[in-house]
Amino acid sequence: MSGNAARVQAVHQIINRELMPPKPPERLEEIWAENVFNLSKMQASLPKPVFKSIKNTILTGERLDPSIADTVATAMRDWAMSKGALYYAHVFYPMTNLTAEKHDGFISVQGDGNVISEFSGKVLVQGEPDGSSFPNGGIRDTFEARGYTGWDVTSPAYIMETDNGSTLCIPTVFVSWTGEALDKKVPLLRSITAMDKAANKVLKILGNTNVAPVNSSCGAEQEYFLVDTNFASQRPDLLLAGRTLFGKAPAKGQEFDDHYFGAIPERVQVFMQDVESTLYKLGIPAKTRHNEVAPGQFEIAPFFEAANVASDHQQLLMTVLRHTAKKHGFTCLLHEKPFAGINGSGKHVNWSVGNATQGNLLDPGDSPHDNAQFLVFCGAVIRGVHKYGSLMRAVIATASNDHRLGANEAPPAIMSVYLGTQLEEVFEQIKTGTVTESRQKGVMDLGVDVLPYLTKDAGDRNRTSPFAFTGNRFEFRAVGSSQSVSGPLIVLNTMLADSLDWIGNRLESELSKGVECSTAIITVLKEVMEEHGAVVFGGNGYSDEWHKMAVEERGLSNLRTTADALPVLKEEYIEDLFEKTGVLTPVELESRFEVYAEQYILSIEVEAKLVISMAKTLIYPAAINYLSSLSSTMTDLISLGIELDKGSVQTIATLTNSMIAAVGQLSDALGKHDFASTEEKMQYCAKTLRPLMDDVRGYADALEGEIADSFWPLPTYQEMLFVK
Repeated sequence: MSGNAARVQAVHQIINRELMPPKPPERLEEIWAENVFNLSKMQASLPKPVFKSIKNTILTGERLDPSIADTVATAMRDWAMSKGALYYAHVFYPMTNLTAEKHDGFISVQGDGNVISEFSGKVLVQGEPDGSSFPNGGIRDTFEARGYTGWDVTSPAYIMETDNGSTLCIPTVFVSWTGEALDKKVPLLRSITAMDKAANKVLKILGNTNVAPVNSSCGAEQEYFLVDTNFASQRPDLLLAGRTLFGKAPAKGQEFDDHYFGAIPERVQVFMQDVESTLYKLGIPAKTRHNEVAPGQFEIAPFFEAANVASDHQQLLMTVLRHTAKKHGFTCLLHEKPFAGINGSGKHVNWSVGNATQGNLLDPGDSPHDNAQFLVFCGAVIRGVHKYGSLMRAVIATASNDHRLGANEAPPAIMSVYLGTQLEEVFEQIKTGTVTESRQKGVMDLGVDVLPYLTKDAGDRNRTSPFAFTGNRFEFRAVGSSQSVSGPLIVLNTMLADSLDWIGNRLESELSKGVECSTAIITVLKEVMEEHGAVVFGGNGYSDEWHKMAVEERGLSNLRTTADALPVLKEEYIEDLFEKTGVLTPVELESRFEVYAEQYILSIEVEAKLVISMAKTLIYPAAINYLSSLSSTMTDLISLGIELDKGSVQTIATLTNSMIAAVGQLSDALGKHDFASTEEKMQYCAKTLRPLMDDVRGYADALEGEIADSFWPLPTYQEMLFVK
């Protein structure tokens, strides 16, 4: 098809499409976790001593008794086969932000030619995928292929159902033959251990005698776009880069604020209900769904879960979104900025810490000024963000997230802490050495008798803050929508462990002098605020004044691009942090820099190649064909004595020539390979390739506004965003 014929056909197919009928509603209690081999199913299928042992491992973190593995494997296999599964998969999380699976059958061929179903404890506990073909950052050479998966008992196995069958999925860690972590799960589990150790120490100093294991919790709000597959399949940029590299803004975008929390389109709601049904069966507690700010953009958010399980569930949620979208004729876009000029997508990571005996350690209660436990843990967070803000920026650094940070829907790249009016006042009092009061919640009278009084929180929220306190947790708002939450959780847990360890040592020092515990707490927190209070900011994070103040007066870092941020991973103080907490060895940390830097460079190079290809093979021919048609028409009109203004023809010709010239510059720049270091190459991508790509796009988007719609080959923003 030529010109916009394919687009016209796509629109016709969409508007005449029959909706996939929604599934009959099922009782939540009946489908909840039906596809999860959780504790209740273990209890029903395992001997009591075996169940008691594995439950103790899951709840307390004690080492798994290897003697029970065969019994658990048999019960797991029988349960999975009763659900129709003939295959199992060790599921792991390499350094790609994606999920990896190695599928094997339960089949075992016997000597007589018959087969039986078999699944041993040895196979359950350990698998062996290729350890060199996944990103490893130099840990393994290509010829050194051995790597291992190891069963993570704390994250339950589950059945993944598809139209083609069911598979037993077993969450695992992924390590090299030499023992280094090649995944995101091992460091996350280590960070939880480090935080638990430091938190236990502080809680006992504060007078607690019964202290259960401390864990972090996470609830990640996932934003995404839905584009009809008829359109997405005609966009090479969406298929290969996840974002549109070309596209003129439509006459109407999000400026009317009419999409946010608006009525969910019927087709989208059927999709959402299908997603939620699948998630509930997998034990993922999806709670909230709504339209997001941009047209075609939506959000799903779960309840809080323990960090490790929440991380696994978040990866699974992204898989379910993509898979279910295909069934409904959509393409689910998780890229941080798939469309220029409108809001991109983030993944707000709500993070807290707590345990079974002391509860949520970041809950201020009604009188936070009297809540010493909360003040200590909150103070530890403040210190951590100030010391390791650059690390927080580095761990969310990707080529895709660079498009979003600092725009109107995302916080700036400067890491700061928003506490809200109530807590900011309390910590200002701490700086003076005396804490006497805290602002209380208020009541709103709306002036209408039939309306109830509404409770007014003691502090507002701040959408421009990258790390904001929101009642009983912190919200890391700068995380990208396509990213694994493991990286941010690892950093938050590790920096908290470091700060709690420091606070614990300082408290012990003060107490050894005979100082009262309450006095010691204020002394230490006063020191925290004097040294690290510069990171607390409650104003407009978008303002030029803040950017200047943050850097020049407060000494905070503003790492605008991934090329600026990733080298932080090579800093000595970051290596010391991870090494002393036992979260990452120097070799493992260096590997992460190498992997993430390579992914950044490759992402930009792929986009640059796409820009060149699409400009030459799609946009340039459309412009030439339209110019030819215009020229022929104008010649015919002149022969009839009709003279038309030639300004439009000249404009198109000029834009076309300029675009092709810019393509030539980009192509030449892409051919450069002599770089002294990885850092230099990243900076070249950020400061040379990206601007040249933007130049080509500028001319192409201008051409879209000049060329007749019947000649334009690519589905437009108007079509992709508004035709559902």
